[in-house]
Order: sequence, then structure tokens, then C-alpha cells
Amino acid sequence: MRDASQVFIANSGTEANEAAIKFARKVGRSRDPSGAKHELVSFHNSFHGRTMGALSATPNPKYQTPFSPMLPGFKYGNYNDVEQLETLITDKTCGVIVEPIQGEGGVNVATPEFLVALRKRCDEVGAVLIFDEIQCGLSRTGSLWAHGHSSLAPASGEAAHPDILTTAKALGNGFPIGATIIAEKTVASHIKPGDHGTTFGGNPLACRVAHHIVKRLASPELQKQVEDKSAVLQAGFAALKEKHPNVISQVRGRGLILGVQLAPEFGAKAGDLVAAARERGMLIITAGEGCIRFVPALTMTEEQLKTGLKIFEQALEAVIA
Repeated sequence: MRDASQVFIANSGTEANEAAIKFARKVGRSRDPSGAKHELVSFHNSFHGRTMGALSATPNPKYQTPFSPMLPGFKYGNYNDVEQLETLITDKTCGVIVEPIQGEGGVNVATPEFLVALRKRCDEVGAVLIFDEIQCGLSRTGSLWAHGHSSLAPASGEAAHPDILTTAKALGNGFPIGATIIAEKTVASHIKPGDHGTTFGGNPLACRVAHHIVKRLASPELQKQVEDKSAVLQAGFAALKEKHPNVISQVRGRGLILGVQLAPEFGAKAGDLVAAARERGMLIITAGEGCIRFVPALTMTEEQLKTGLKIFEQALEAVIA
């Protein structure tokens, strides 16, 4: 992220995204006092939280329908579709929120071209670009921020950088904290004291915990270890895919946020596979349609990862037998 100047501290990821949405709306109102510039754009298969603003940016009936109607002013596009952006993001758009790697939606990785096109279109219409790195950030990919990973750098030109970046989860290592980081020129200059607030956000204990954790997670040594451990997992998944080509169709992700996609005829067995792994002592989770998500602790040893691969193979073979 470039030009980061201020941070709003909250208590969770959904609160961090709520702040980002409010800040985008405030920028839109500041640029167009009529209120016409109020629309928020997000993408299918995204997940941004469970409070009403963040939920309205999460176009998944599973989460939205029980609490509908959603807040007005939200539009949804297709992830990694560059052609749609000119009509999707308009002069009425105040903000665009996107995950550089979608976690809940199936461990889908944004293409560099998509992120660069988002940045370009937001600049054209004066919209705020928000990167939600609550799950994929803080060295989970092997770089501090997922959007800074070398694989998301375009073949030519500059990589895309957000106006707002949201983070949580790993930020507190289990302690409640979330953060909304904003750029000076495009966002902070529009935000005034009293525009947003929180009772417990920014409390000394949470901030001291996060300060220590960020220092640990920013370690180049730890980040290199994440890349090395990712290679162990990906090699194991590749071997399983070769052994069961009709069951595993694809492996996606970066670093230690990886997804094993089951072939369509086995997708319905994803829940059974999670249960079989749990019975054998390993916790994994589904993501999207028929995808098994792996997000192990960054400190897990290679020996533990190899044990996990063995358990996954046993669970897989038990379920497809």
C-alpha cells in the first residue's frame, strides 16, 4: 500500500470493513455533495463480514437471505472479469471492495490484470479502492500483504495499490482487533474527527498485542518459511492430484492459504471429507463449491504439514472409496 497515513482501530474484521465502507461513502459525499456518488461495488464469491454493511457487500444468499433486504446502493460483479468494469464502476461509484485472494469463496486468486484494471477504473471515476486482506494478509502468502506478492505484479507497469486496506484475524493472534488503514490524499483528507468511532477499538492491551504480532509477522525469515512450507503442501497436493486425477481438479492459492478443488462429481462430498479429516485429528474447512481450504498456522513445522497431508490422503480415500 502506498501513501498510508492513518489507521482506524476496531475489534474485528467486519468492523474494519464497516469503517472502510463508511469512509468510501464519506469520500463520495465529499466529492459529490448531492449524494449521487454512493454506490459500493463488490464481487461474487467474496466474503466481507456479517454486520449489515459488510454483509451487503457479500453477495451470497446463504448469508444474506435470512437478514434481507440488504442495504441499498450495493452492486456485484464477476471476479477477474476486466471487460465488465467500465459499466460496473461508474461516476456513481464511491468505492470498490475486493479480496486479492478470496478465502470463503473458494481460494480464488485475483489476476494482476484485474487488480490493475480496478485501480485504473477507480482513478477514472474518483472511487476509493479497498483491499480486504483480513484473511489473506499479514504474511499468509509469504509477503506482508497479499497484493504485494510477486505473483500479483503485472508483466509491465506498476502493481495495483489500494486507497484503503483492512486487516484483522492474524493481527491479534486470537485477541480481538481489526484495523482500517487509509491513504492520505485519497481518503484521510476527507475524514474529519467524529466521522467514525468505537468504544473499545484502540484500547492499549489490544494495540500492544497487535504491535508485537505485526513485528513478528513482518519478519523476512518467517515469510521465507511460509514460502518453503507452501512448497511442501503444494508438492503433496500435486502428488495427490496425480494419484486421484478424477477427484482433484485444481489446487489454488498462495503461501499458506491454499484450496484443493474437488471435481464436480465429488464436490458434494466436501463436507464428508472435512468430517473424515476431523475424525483423524485434523481441522480443515470447505470454501466455495466443492473446495477444501487449508489455512494452517504459519508456525507449523514441515513435519506437521507432512502429517497433515497423510491425514488428508487417508480421509480422501475413505470418502471416495
